[in-house]
This record gives sequence, C-alpha cells and structure tokens, in this order.
Amino acid sequence: MSDTTAHDVTRLLLRWRDGDDGAFEELVPVVHDHLRRLARRQMAGERPDHILQPTALVNEAYLRLVDTRRVRWQDRAHFFAMASRVMRRVLIDVARAQRNQKRGGGFQRIILDPKLPAGRDAPEDLIAIDEALQALNKKYERKSQVVELRFFGGLSVEETAEVLNVSVDTVMRDWKFAKTWLTLELSRAGPGGR
Repeated sequence: MSDTTAHDVTRLLLRWRDGDDGAFEELVPVVHDHLRRLARRQMAGERPDHILQPTALVNEAYLRLVDTRRVRWQDRAHFFAMASRVMRRVLIDVARAQRNQKRGGGFQRIILDPKLPAGRDAPEDLIAIDEALQALNKKYERKSQVVELRFFGGLSVEETAEVLNVSVDTVMRDWKFAKTWLTLELSRAGPGGR
C-alpha cells in the first residue's frame, strides 16, 4: 500500500469515526484488495471445501466492521488489525458451529509462526488457539494483542509497535513471551487437557 493510499485510508477512517457514513463507502474499495489478501492468509490452511471462501470472509468482516461504531480508529494499521481480528472471530464462529455438529476430534500440535497460515484443517485447532489466546488475554492483554496482530493480522513488528503505541523491543519481548506461554497452554489443552 503506497503512502498516499495509507494516508487516504487514515483520513477516511477518521471521517467514518466522526460519523460520516459516506466515508465507509469510500473506504471499502480502497481497502478491499488488502482485506482479500488478509482473508486468503487466514484461510490458507483451511480445507478447499470450507464453508467460507476469502470473498465471503471479507464480506462478513465488512458487515461486522460496520457495527463497530464505537471503535476509535487511529490509522490504517489499526483498521487492518481490527479487520484481521474480526475475520478470526468469523472463522472461530464457523469452527465452533462445525464442532457442535461433530462433537469430537483430537487436537494437533500447533506452532505459532507468523510465516505460517493462520487457518487450520481441524476446527478444534482454531478453537484451541482462541481459548489459549483468551486465557493469555486475561493475564497479559498486550501480549495477546501482539499475537493477534502478528500471527493473525500479518502485521510486521514495526506495524504492531505502531498500533499498540509501544517500542519495537517491547513487541519482540512480548512476542517471545507469548509464544512460550501459548505453547505451554496449548500442550496442556491437548487430548484430555480441557
């Protein structure tokens, strides 16, 4: 995304935040391609016959983002981080629905690496990650946000630092801590763990 486009996104977000409904309509075509890339990344590990495809995930994210009037948009990085979070919530909702239909399945080892796709073949994996992130968030909110932004949102260390208004070194420390903490939490939540 060019600097001009990034500036346009921020300008439109601020107008939308201030109550200009037309700003959201202007924003959609500007951010659509980037959101599709985020959706493809989030769905990269999903089965080809997944109930959602990237376009449907983006559309569902749009619907949920329209209802987020209370968000105090800061800039484009904040918007894409929130969009990524919304997409993750959509996928988790679908995974929970599938789990409720199937009622079973085993857990697999999950490695938190920002280079890996966020999606998983088994709905239980995504649900296990979500539950572990919720537990992390209760104890260490910012560290949980770092994982969401980096792993699910695909943000760089620098972009994550910008969104959270902390230093790059703080993001790196939080990222290292969170990966270790989540690995331990997920190993406890394996078969028979929860």
